[in-house]
Amino acid sequence: MVKLTRVALIQCACSDDVEANIAKTERYIREAADNGAHIVCLQEIFNTLYFPQEVDVKQYELAEALPSPTTERMGQLAGELGIVVIVPVFEEAQPGVYFNSTVVYDADGAYLGKYRKNHIPDGPQYLEKYYFTPGDLGYPIFNTQYGKIAVGICWDQWFPEVARIFALQGANIIFYPTAIGSEPDRPDYSSTEAWQTIIRSHGIANGVFVAAVNRVGVEDAMHFYGHSFISNPFGDFLIEADDNEQIIYADIDYEQIRELRNLFQFFRDRRVDTYGPLLKRVIDPDHSQSSR
Repeated sequence: MVKLTRVALIQCACSDDVEANIAKTERYIREAADNGAHIVCLQEIFNTLYFPQEVDVKQYELAEALPSPTTERMGQLAGELGIVVIVPVFEEAQPGVYFNSTVVYDADGAYLGKYRKNHIPDGPQYLEKYYFTPGDLGYPIFNTQYGKIAVGICWDQWFPEVARIFALQGANIIFYPTAIGSEPDRPDYSSTEAWQTIIRSHGIANGVFVAAVNRVGVEDAMHFYGHSFISNPFGDFLIEADDNEQIIYADIDYEQIRELRNLFQFFRDRRVDTYGPLLKRVIDPDHSQSSR
């Protein structure tokens, strides 16, 4: 690995023209490579509008059986430019079974595998349970030419268990492709700070870098606020976007992982023998371990 790994996040606005979205993203990927990026991550379902705002059976037509022309195009681009590319897409596993997925290509264009979103939300204008089956591939790690990376997708980013599993498997950077914005049932509330805080906290608790990339713009009734960012194992922002379309970059020094973990011995002091209750959906307080 190189001493410093340059990570780029591409924060875009999307239209209903899939080919235009792909072409624009490709231009941004080339720009990122020209600016020295080693790893480029795209936003959640990067080539379409955020269609789960409503229930509409026609939206299944946006799904792609993998490998697809979209992913193959991104893989060829990764090989041409010599960069790692993280490509989030709407996957059709078979008719009637669809996943919110991410495909990872190494810097030589080799396909390293995919991740399927495990945690599927369902709320006002985030109606993902209608479209996406919960992931069935676990929590894979991708050993790229520029370090070991992991990818969670949007709602996954709120669950500390996800980041812990990734880190225990050796991930240096956890990427979170995202589509997050306004809350229709709380129009005066912005989740921006909470979103950034929980993800940065995962970085601290696990001694890893985290990189979250959001979309921007107004799609139907939702405003996507952007503010993509990259932070280090100490929770410090290395870079933060605003609410405009842009590429952000950060140069990552993997030695900071060792520094944080030597300072805070979270992994050493884990009490795995006491965590059994986490495997239960509900813990009955009358039958908890403390009451035995």
